[in-house]
Amino acid sequence: MEQNTVENTKDITLDKVSRSRWMFYVQLFCIVTFMLGGCYNLYKHRYQGKPDVKVPESTLYNPKYK
Repeated sequence: MEQNTVENTKDITLDKVSRSRWMFYVQLFCIVTFMLGGCYNLYKHRYQGKPDVKVPESTLYNPKYK
């Protein structure tokens, strides 16, 4: 039996340089995606400012008693 096969020159499993280039771009994409996701998460949970907290007058630095 004769098999009619054509070698695929674009196959990344046969070319080590092409495979390493592809892996580099995949790693770069993952790193950039995680960095952008982390920046967005920090932006989403950013400090919103000083809240207006009611403090009892007896606990101030100079307490005021009745």
